[in-house]
Amino acid sequence: QPPKQPSPEKSATDANKPSDPYYDPMPILPLEVQRKLVDQGSQKGKGIAVFTSGGDSQGMNAAVRAVVRFGIYLGCKVYFIKEGYQGMVDGGDNIVEASWSSVSGIIHRGGTIIGSARCMDFKEREGRLKAAANLIMKGITNLVVIGGDGSLTGANRFRQEWPSLIEELKNNNVISEEAFKTYSHLNIVGMVGSIDNDFCGTDMTIGTDSALHRIIEAVDAIKATAYSHQRTFIMEVMGRHCGYLALVAGIVTEADFIFIPEWPVDEAKWQDNLCKKLETEREGGHRLNIIIVAEGALDTSGKDITCDMVKKVVVDRLQQDTRVTVLGHVQRGGAPSAFDRILGCRMGAEAVLALMDATPDTEACVVSLEGNTAIRVPLMACVEKTQAVTKAMTEKNWDLAVQLRGRSFQRNLETFKMLAKNKPPKTMPLLPTGTAAPSWNLAVMHVGAPCCGMNAAVRSFARNCIFSGNNPVGIHNGVDGLINDEVRPIKWSDTTGWVSEGGALLGTRRTLPEKNYAKCAENLKKHNIQGLLVIGGFEAFSAVSQLAENRDKYKEFRIPMVVLPATISNNVPGSDFSVGADTALNEITEICDRIRQSAQGTKRRVFIVETMGGYCGYLATMAGLAGGADAAYIFEEPMKMKDILRDLEIMAHKMDHGNVYRGLILRNEKSSENYDTDFLYRVYTEEGKGRFTVRQNILGHMQQGGWPSPFDRNVATKMAAKTVNWLCEQLTHCAAMDRDGSVHAEDPSTATLLGMRTRAYKFQPIEDVKKETDFQYRKAKVEHQWWMKLRSIMAILAQHNSTYEVEGLDPRALTDGETA
Repeated sequence: QPPKQPSPEKSATDANKPSDPYYDPMPILPLEVQRKLVDQGSQKGKGIAVFTSGGDSQGMNAAVRAVVRFGIYLGCKVYFIKEGYQGMVDGGDNIVEASWSSVSGIIHRGGTIIGSARCMDFKEREGRLKAAANLIMKGITNLVVIGGDGSLTGANRFRQEWPSLIEELKNNNVISEEAFKTYSHLNIVGMVGSIDNDFCGTDMTIGTDSALHRIIEAVDAIKATAYSHQRTFIMEVMGRHCGYLALVAGIVTEADFIFIPEWPVDEAKWQDNLCKKLETEREGGHRLNIIIVAEGALDTSGKDITCDMVKKVVVDRLQQDTRVTVLGHVQRGGAPSAFDRILGCRMGAEAVLALMDATPDTEACVVSLEGNTAIRVPLMACVEKTQAVTKAMTEKNWDLAVQLRGRSFQRNLETFKMLAKNKPPKTMPLLPTGTAAPSWNLAVMHVGAPCCGMNAAVRSFARNCIFSGNNPVGIHNGVDGLINDEVRPIKWSDTTGWVSEGGALLGTRRTLPEKNYAKCAENLKKHNIQGLLVIGGFEAFSAVSQLAENRDKYKEFRIPMVVLPATISNNVPGSDFSVGADTALNEITEICDRIRQSAQGTKRRVFIVETMGGYCGYLATMAGLAGGADAAYIFEEPMKMKDILRDLEIMAHKMDHGNVYRGLILRNEKSSENYDTDFLYRVYTEEGKGRFTVRQNILGHMQQGGWPSPFDRNVATKMAAKTVNWLCEQLTHCAAMDRDGSVHAEDPSTATLLGMRTRAYKFQPIEDVKKETDFQYRKAKVEHQWWMKLRSIMAILAQHNSTYEVEGLDPRALTDGETA
């Protein structure tokens, strides 16, 4: 069990608090969960109910679907409670048993199919008595609550009152003595559904990523018309008590100014600061400006800042053509992103298992996300911390409010402050000794195929370099560009507008240094390159590996080097995620939604879709989970003919008995040399005669195109910033300079790969990463592919027999994890 949470007021003023700039005054420790196998039918007879409460958010349906199907898989009776707490109080037809087919075809839909409503009755004891009686009538003592902090707090109070409620029901002869004993305690597990990401204890709430998609779609679209007429657009986004949406949207859309509640503008100076910023940009040749205002934005006196107020300042002082766009509930609408669908599936499965593990003495928990790990955290500790943020803001203790929001929020805020500047600082940073920090020449290049997010990484790298007093250098067109001396300095304004662009504007090639080591060394020396960032996929990993291996022959390669993984295939060893994979995953998911929709009204059709990924099955697996696929064939799990025929029969059974009319089969392009997409199409066509028709689709390079997703833009921006800090640290503390200015970085630890590993970003020596690499198939070894464990969730949700392994978690493990 986690320790008692410290008082935020005391912690914030404690003179002995840690010097860590990301110090958390109220740390929340996750609950320890033992790794174990969970078999089908192992919880037969238990009753579970799921309901959504409060504001809706995209991804709730994915969570509901996962709870229903996972509960049925374990042998439980699963119920919907419609219209939230109101349905629980009213009972009757509002509490209905769910079946496997009742959640078919909902994963791609926004909102919540079981409804959500505000309920005043539940706030009174009489209402909670009615709710308890209605649950007992159905044999329900396990609740999954999907909502915000108010909904979760209400559920916990209900759980605490349960013994007295059922005793009162027994005394009033509403329930029998037997029922009183049988249903003696209530278990609850929460999932946070909120587009605002305003709940402490989780990096991302269900719906936040989708809301960011809606925002950047709107801003990217508005930029075109703003550019045409040289306009300033002021965008209002949701976030009455939390500025997360406005903050991250500001980073990933290159907004010029943001207004958020946690970082209030100076009451007396904000008008001057805003106008100076906009004026400077127009003088620099910019034709448009974007200002993002959270609906709860404040100034330092606590007064509201509205879009109309901002517009009046811009028009009156600068006479700029200015428009206001209020996005409103558009942010709640639309289909959920791939991230939110997968998050809903993972949290739904974990919530059911948490209920099955619960005992009368178990503390109520929330299933949440930390880094890349699904965890369980104490519900009331999260609620108390969330309420502490509100209290800090009421008391105008803004620094404390930002601290309580967490490490990810703080880093996002720092990133925006730096990137939003018009030009580099006039004074350069100083070392602890008081002397000026040395100025290093740090180069960046791409190696491998282009992907979305690369440009955001280059922009962040260049501006962080300049901001820290260093000199960014761009190597155009990869290793070929280095050999041909296509090496140019990067100025602050050179990367303006790059964040929203797909592809690789710096240019990229698949060529490796082995083509001409001597020429690579010659041009590195010519431009005095002292640190190198290589952005790309497996080729980038191979390039840095080759350079490091040849340090003994070429002293020019004895510089700190780092790989930033960027490829849609997500096949770079040493990292759970690669920049670009999220955008590709969203493209595949959206295309699959459209393909299925194309068969609307056509009875019984199966689609076989081929995805990219080389020999890595990440895209096929995760797109299968996000798209509700019936099967996903990948290289890591060799398929046999019997597997194909089994899946075909399951498909036919679901269509005959499960009210399912459209099927989706995904196939990784290298899953099998002989059982290719055309073969699967012909087998399904032949065996499905009279039962369903079949179509095939090879998605090809559509998966590499499009505009970068919010996740890829943000992760690329923050990872590139980390590489600058690491390179400077290596050069300052770990490398000794000769009189001629050359750098000696021979140690293997100075050639690294930056990756997200479970719950932390880590710089890992290339030599160590090689040990977990499958060089024949250009990917990590299977035991290091974290996403493989999610395949059992996909199989269970698709009505396949499977055994699910609960993720083990040691809450004492140190973490630097954060999700965009």
